[in-house]
Order: sequence, then C-alpha cells, then structure tokens
Amino acid sequence: MVDPKCVVERNLTKCTCTYEPCSRKGKCCECLQYHWRNRELPGCLFPPEVERTYDRSLAAFLRAHRQG
Repeated sequence: MVDPKCVVERNLTKCTCTYEPCSRKGKCCECLQYHWRNRELPGCLFPPEVERTYDRSLAAFLRAHRQG
C-alpha cells in the first residue's frame, strides 16, 4: 500500500497552483472534487499566465485552449 503522505509530497513537486493558502495542494482528488463542485477546473489544467489570474471557470479553460 502507498503511503498517502508520499503521494502528496510527490504531487506537490508537480503542482502548478500558485494559490498559496490552499489546503488541497498535492491532494489532487480533493482539489478536483472541490473545483468541479464549483463548476471550475483545477489550476494545473491552465497555462501559467491564465492560472495566475485564479479564474478557474470552464469558460477561461476553453478560451485558454481554443485553437486559432
């Protein structure tokens, strides 16, 4: 069985969220559930310049990833 603390520590090395007081950093399942419940997506799915705006809306995600 994997130690949950190790998974969180490993996730933190890849977490691109810049919202520092977040209690869900490194806890990807909690983060995704929290944002989806609020009709948002987690910051790690956004390009860095969009992530820093803290606009996690689906519309912001679509704008950021729209081609053309």
